[in-house]
Amino acid sequence: MSEPEMDGAAPTAVVDSLVADQGLPSDGVLLRVRSLLPEFTGALRRVAEQVLTDPAAASRATIVELAERSGTSPATVTRFCRALGFDGYADLRLGIAAETGRARSAGWTVDIGREIQPNDPLERVLGQIMAADTRAMHDTAALLDLAEVERAAVAIAVAPRVNIFGASGSALVGEEMQFSLHRIGVPVWAWTDVHNGLASAALSRPGDVALGISHSGETGETIELLAEASSRGATTIALTSFPRSPLAELADIVLLTATQATTFRPDALSARHPQLVVLDLLYVAVAQRTHERSHAAFQRTAQAVHGHKAAKDGTRHD
Repeated sequence: MSEPEMDGAAPTAVVDSLVADQGLPSDGVLLRVRSLLPEFTGALRRVAEQVLTDPAAASRATIVELAERSGTSPATVTRFCRALGFDGYADLRLGIAAETGRARSAGWTVDIGREIQPNDPLERVLGQIMAADTRAMHDTAALLDLAEVERAAVAIAVAPRVNIFGASGSALVGEEMQFSLHRIGVPVWAWTDVHNGLASAALSRPGDVALGISHSGETGETIELLAEASSRGATTIALTSFPRSPLAELADIVLLTATQATTFRPDALSARHPQLVVLDLLYVAVAQRTHERSHAAFQRTAQAVHGHKAAKDGTRHD
Protein backbone atom coordinates (compact mmCIF):
# COMPACT_ATOMS: atom_id res chain seq x y z
CA MET A 1 0.00 0.00 0.00
CA SER A 2 1.39 3.39 -0.91
CA GLU A 3 1.59 6.23 1.57
CA PRO A 4 -0.80 9.16 1.34
CA GLU A 5 0.54 11.67 -1.16
CA MET A 6 0.81 14.40 1.47
CA ASP A 7 2.93 12.30 3.88
CA GLY A 8 6.23 14.12 4.15
CA ALA A 9 5.61 16.04 0.96
CA ALA A 10 7.80 19.07 0.39
CA PRO A 11 6.25 21.35 -2.23
CA THR A 12 8.36 21.39 -5.36
CA ALA A 13 7.92 25.14 -5.56
CA VAL A 14 9.56 25.55 -2.15
CA VAL A 15 12.50 23.38 -3.17
CA ASP A 16 12.89 25.20 -6.49
CA SER A 17 12.85 28.50 -4.63
CA LEU A 18 15.58 27.29 -2.28
CA VAL A 19 17.73 26.10 -5.16
CA ALA A 20 17.35 29.42 -6.96
CA ASP A 21 17.53 31.76 -3.97
CA GLN A 22 20.39 30.04 -2.16
CA GLY A 23 22.51 29.35 -5.22
CA LEU A 24 22.51 25.58 -4.85
CA PRO A 25 24.32 23.99 -7.80
CA SER A 26 22.10 22.09 -10.20
CA ASP A 27 24.66 19.30 -10.58
CA GLY A 28 25.38 18.84 -6.86
CA VAL A 29 22.70 16.26 -6.19
CA LEU A 30 23.93 15.09 -2.79
CA LEU A 31 24.68 18.64 -1.69
CA ARG A 32 21.16 19.63 -2.71
CA VAL A 33 19.68 16.73 -0.73
CA ARG A 34 21.70 17.64 2.38
CA SER A 35 20.81 21.32 2.10
CA LEU A 36 17.11 20.60 1.70
CA LEU A 37 16.94 17.81 4.28
CA PRO A 38 15.23 20.05 6.88
CA GLU A 39 12.48 20.74 4.34
CA PHE A 40 11.62 17.05 4.11
CA THR A 41 9.52 15.20 6.66
CA GLY A 42 8.04 11.73 6.95
CA ALA A 43 8.50 9.42 3.98
CA LEU A 44 10.43 11.90 1.84
CA ARG A 45 12.92 12.41 4.63
CA ARG A 46 13.47 8.64 4.87
CA VAL A 47 14.29 8.52 1.16
CA ALA A 48 16.68 11.46 1.51
CA GLU A 49 18.45 9.88 4.48
CA GLN A 50 18.82 6.57 2.62
CA VAL A 51 20.36 8.34 -0.38
CA LEU A 52 22.80 10.24 1.83
CA THR A 53 23.71 7.15 3.87
CA ASP A 54 24.79 5.13 0.82
CA PRO A 55 24.79 7.22 -2.39
CA ALA A 56 26.75 4.59 -4.32
CA ALA A 57 24.10 1.97 -3.60
CA ALA A 58 21.34 4.44 -4.46
CA SER A 59 22.94 5.06 -7.85
CA ARG A 60 22.72 1.31 -8.59
CA ALA A 61 19.33 0.56 -7.05
CA THR A 62 16.06 0.28 -8.90
CA ILE A 63 13.22 2.51 -7.77
CA VAL A 64 11.63 -0.49 -6.01
CA GLU A 65 14.88 -1.34 -4.21
CA LEU A 66 15.36 2.25 -2.99
CA ALA A 67 11.76 2.34 -1.81
CA GLU A 68 12.21 -0.92 0.13
CA ARG A 69 15.48 0.23 1.72
CA SER A 70 13.91 3.49 2.86
CA GLY A 71 10.67 1.84 4.02
CA THR A 72 8.58 3.87 1.57
CA SER A 73 7.01 3.26 -1.84
CA PRO A 74 7.98 3.87 -5.48
CA ALA A 75 5.42 6.69 -5.56
CA THR A 76 7.27 8.42 -2.69
CA VAL A 77 10.61 8.01 -4.47
CA THR A 78 9.08 9.57 -7.57
CA ARG A 79 7.85 12.55 -5.49
CA PHE A 80 11.32 12.84 -4.01
CA CYS A 81 12.85 13.02 -7.50
CA ARG A 82 10.43 15.72 -8.59
CA ALA A 83 11.01 17.70 -5.39
CA LEU A 84 14.69 17.80 -6.33
CA GLY A 85 13.86 19.03 -9.82
CA PHE A 86 14.26 15.74 -11.71
CA ASP A 87 11.72 14.44 -14.22
CA GLY A 88 12.05 10.88 -12.94
CA TYR A 89 14.10 8.33 -11.07
CA ALA A 90 16.46 7.64 -13.98
CA ASP A 91 17.68 11.25 -13.90
CA LEU A 92 18.25 11.07 -10.14
CA ARG A 93 20.29 7.88 -10.48
CA LEU A 94 22.42 9.41 -13.24
CA GLY A 95 23.02 12.52 -11.15
CA ILE A 96 24.11 10.54 -8.10
CA ALA A 97 26.28 8.21 -10.20
CA ALA A 98 28.03 11.17 -11.83
CA GLU A 99 28.67 12.81 -8.47
CA THR A 100 30.01 9.66 -6.80
CA GLY A 101 32.16 9.09 -9.88
CA ARG A 102 33.64 12.58 -9.55
CA ALA A 103 34.30 11.90 -5.88
CA ARG A 104 36.28 8.78 -6.75
CA SER A 105 38.22 10.69 -9.42
CA ALA A 106 39.05 13.41 -6.90
CA GLY A 107 40.53 10.81 -4.55
CA TRP A 108 37.58 10.40 -2.17
CA THR A 109 37.94 6.63 -2.28
CA VAL A 110 36.84 6.07 1.30
CA ASP A 111 33.19 5.25 1.87
CA ILE A 112 32.22 8.45 3.69
CA GLY A 113 28.94 7.00 4.88
CA ARG A 114 30.64 4.06 6.58
CA GLU A 115 30.57 4.05 10.38
CA ILE A 116 33.95 4.23 12.10
CA GLN A 117 34.26 1.16 14.30
CA PRO A 118 36.00 1.11 17.72
CA ASN A 119 38.61 -1.33 16.43
CA ASP A 120 39.33 0.45 13.11
CA PRO A 121 43.05 1.15 12.58
CA LEU A 122 44.04 4.82 12.69
CA GLU A 123 44.97 4.69 9.01
CA ARG A 124 41.34 4.02 8.09
CA VAL A 125 40.06 6.57 10.61
CA LEU A 126 42.37 9.20 9.13
CA GLY A 127 41.11 8.34 5.66
CA GLN A 128 37.50 8.68 6.78
CA ILE A 129 38.11 12.06 8.39
CA MET A 130 40.10 13.39 5.44
CA ALA A 131 37.50 12.21 2.94
CA ALA A 132 34.63 13.72 4.93
CA ASP A 133 36.37 17.05 5.46
CA THR A 134 37.50 17.26 1.84
CA ARG A 135 33.97 16.62 0.67
CA ALA A 136 32.57 19.19 3.08
CA MET A 137 35.08 21.80 1.85
CA HIS A 138 34.16 21.22 -1.79
CA ASP A 139 30.44 21.30 -0.99
CA THR A 140 30.87 24.52 0.98
CA ALA A 141 32.71 26.13 -1.93
CA ALA A 142 29.87 25.15 -4.25
CA LEU A 143 27.22 26.39 -1.83
CA LEU A 144 28.83 29.69 -0.87
CA ASP A 145 27.48 32.87 -2.45
CA LEU A 146 30.57 35.00 -3.14
CA ALA A 147 28.44 38.10 -3.60
CA GLU A 148 27.32 37.70 0.02
CA VAL A 149 30.96 37.30 1.11
CA GLU A 150 31.74 40.53 -0.73
CA ARG A 151 28.90 42.37 1.04
CA ALA A 152 30.07 41.07 4.41
CA ALA A 153 33.70 42.05 3.74
CA VAL A 154 32.76 45.59 2.70
CA ALA A 155 30.60 46.01 5.82
CA ILE A 156 33.33 44.75 8.18
CA ALA A 157 36.08 46.79 6.49
CA VAL A 158 34.39 50.09 7.36
CA ALA A 159 32.62 49.09 10.59
CA PRO A 160 33.38 51.16 13.70
CA ARG A 161 32.69 48.02 15.76
CA VAL A 162 32.29 44.30 15.00
CA ASN A 163 30.66 41.87 17.43
CA ILE A 164 30.93 38.10 16.97
CA PHE A 165 28.43 35.83 18.72
CA GLY A 166 28.49 32.05 19.10
CA ALA A 167 28.05 29.30 21.65
CA SER A 168 29.98 26.09 22.34
CA GLY A 169 31.97 25.02 19.25
CA SER A 170 30.77 28.05 17.32
CA ALA A 171 32.26 30.25 20.04
CA LEU A 172 35.70 28.74 19.38
CA VAL A 173 35.35 29.46 15.68
CA GLY A 174 34.26 33.01 16.50
CA GLU A 175 37.32 33.56 18.67
CA GLU A 176 39.56 32.48 15.78
CA MET A 177 37.90 35.08 13.56
CA GLN A 178 38.25 37.73 16.27
CA PHE A 179 41.97 36.99 16.54
CA SER A 180 42.49 37.27 12.78
CA LEU A 181 40.55 40.52 12.38
CA HIS A 182 42.18 42.03 15.46
CA ARG A 183 45.64 41.50 13.92
CA ILE A 184 44.72 43.74 10.98
CA GLY A 185 43.31 46.54 13.08
CA VAL A 186 39.58 45.77 12.96
CA PRO A 187 37.80 46.82 16.20
CA VAL A 188 36.28 43.41 16.93
CA TRP A 189 35.03 41.54 19.98
CA ALA A 190 33.93 37.90 20.36
CA TRP A 191 31.29 37.25 23.02
CA THR A 192 30.39 33.88 24.53
CA ASP A 193 28.64 35.09 27.68
CA VAL A 194 25.08 36.06 26.79
CA HIS A 195 24.89 38.88 29.36
CA ASN A 196 28.07 40.57 28.17
CA GLY A 197 27.09 39.91 24.59
CA LEU A 198 23.68 41.50 25.04
CA ALA A 199 25.25 44.56 26.67
CA SER A 200 27.57 44.97 23.69
CA ALA A 201 24.79 44.30 21.18
CA ALA A 202 22.61 46.92 22.87
CA LEU A 203 25.32 49.52 22.25
CA SER A 204 25.39 48.77 18.53
CA ARG A 205 24.83 51.61 16.07
CA PRO A 206 24.16 51.82 12.33
CA GLY A 207 27.40 50.93 10.55
CA ASP A 208 28.41 48.36 13.15
CA VAL A 209 28.46 44.67 12.21
CA ALA A 210 27.23 41.65 14.17
CA LEU A 211 28.26 38.14 13.08
CA GLY A 212 26.30 35.20 14.48
CA ILE A 213 27.73 31.68 14.09
CA SER A 214 25.54 28.59 14.50
CA HIS A 215 25.64 25.38 12.45
CA SER A 216 21.94 24.68 13.03
CA GLY A 217 20.91 28.33 13.02
CA GLU A 218 18.68 27.51 15.99
CA THR A 219 20.89 28.39 18.98
CA GLY A 220 18.65 30.60 21.10
CA GLU A 221 21.37 32.75 22.65
CA THR A 222 22.99 33.53 19.28
CA ILE A 223 19.63 34.42 17.76
CA GLU A 224 18.83 36.71 20.69
CA LEU A 225 22.21 38.47 20.45
CA LEU A 226 21.94 39.00 16.71
CA ALA A 227 18.37 40.24 17.05
CA GLU A 228 19.42 42.81 19.67
CA ALA A 229 22.22 44.12 17.45
CA SER A 230 19.84 44.24 14.48
CA SER A 231 17.30 46.25 16.46
CA ARG A 232 20.01 48.87 17.08
CA GLY A 233 20.78 49.22 13.37
CA ALA A 234 23.82 46.95 13.02
CA THR A 235 24.39 45.01 9.80
CA THR A 236 23.89 41.35 10.69
CA ILE A 237 25.69 38.34 9.22
CA ALA A 238 24.76 34.69 9.81
CA LEU A 239 27.16 31.78 9.29
CA THR A 240 25.05 28.61 9.24
CA SER A 241 24.39 25.40 7.33
CA PHE A 242 20.64 25.97 7.04
CA PRO A 243 19.29 28.77 4.82
CA ARG A 244 15.79 28.60 6.29
CA SER A 245 16.89 28.60 9.94
CA PRO A 246 15.77 31.35 12.36
CA LEU A 247 19.29 32.82 12.42
CA ALA A 248 19.46 32.99 8.62
CA GLU A 249 15.98 34.51 8.39
CA LEU A 250 17.04 37.23 10.83
CA ALA A 251 20.34 38.18 9.16
CA ASP A 252 20.97 40.75 6.44
CA ILE A 253 23.74 38.59 4.95
CA VAL A 254 23.83 34.78 5.01
CA LEU A 255 26.99 32.71 4.52
CA LEU A 256 26.27 29.01 4.07
CA THR A 257 28.42 26.01 4.92
CA ALA A 258 28.08 22.30 4.17
CA THR A 259 28.99 19.46 6.53
CA GLN A 260 29.80 15.77 6.26
CA ALA A 261 29.32 14.00 9.58
CA THR A 262 31.34 10.97 10.63
CA THR A 263 31.19 8.65 13.62
CA PHE A 264 32.10 10.52 16.81
CA ARG A 265 31.85 13.79 14.86
CA PRO A 266 28.19 14.73 14.36
CA ASP A 267 27.20 17.67 12.17
CA ALA A 268 27.79 20.33 14.82
CA LEU A 269 31.42 19.20 15.27
CA SER A 270 31.98 18.50 11.58
CA ALA A 271 30.89 22.06 10.79
CA ARG A 272 34.04 23.56 12.34
CA HIS A 273 36.40 23.21 9.37
CA PRO A 274 33.92 24.47 6.74
CA GLN A 275 33.11 27.40 9.03
CA LEU A 276 36.81 28.23 9.36
CA VAL A 277 37.25 28.09 5.58
CA VAL A 278 34.43 30.58 5.04
CA LEU A 279 35.69 32.88 7.78
CA ASP A 280 39.25 32.68 6.42
CA LEU A 281 37.91 33.78 3.04
CA LEU A 282 35.99 36.60 4.68
CA TYR A 283 39.07 37.67 6.67
CA VAL A 284 41.27 37.77 3.55
CA ALA A 285 38.57 39.74 1.71
CA VAL A 286 38.54 42.30 4.54
CA ALA A 287 42.35 42.49 4.51
CA GLN A 288 42.29 43.13 0.75
CA ARG A 289 39.92 46.04 1.22
CA THR A 290 41.98 47.54 4.04
CA HIS A 291 45.37 46.74 2.56
CA GLU A 292 47.36 49.72 3.83
CA ARG A 293 45.91 49.49 7.33
CA SER A 294 46.31 45.72 7.43
CA HIS A 295 49.92 45.83 6.21
CA ALA A 296 50.85 48.46 8.80
CA ALA A 297 49.09 46.51 11.56
CA PHE A 298 50.96 43.33 10.64
CA GLN A 299 54.28 45.14 10.77
CA ARG A 300 53.58 46.70 14.17
CA THR A 301 52.28 43.50 15.75
CA ALA A 302 55.12 41.42 14.33
CA GLN A 303 57.63 43.87 15.74
CA ALA A 304 55.90 43.87 19.12
CA VAL A 305 56.15 40.09 19.57
CA HIS A 306 59.51 39.65 17.87
CA GLY A 307 61.41 39.68 21.17
CA HIS A 308 59.46 36.66 22.38
CA LYS A 309 60.57 34.41 19.54
CA ALA A 310 63.39 31.96 20.24
CA ALA A 311 66.61 32.57 18.35
CA LYS A 312 68.11 29.81 16.22
CA ASP A 313 70.86 29.30 18.80
CA GLY A 314 68.25 28.78 21.55
CA THR A 315 68.57 32.22 23.11
CA ARG A 316 65.92 34.89 23.21
CA HIS A 317 65.94 38.16 21.32
CA ASP A 318 65.95 40.69 24.16
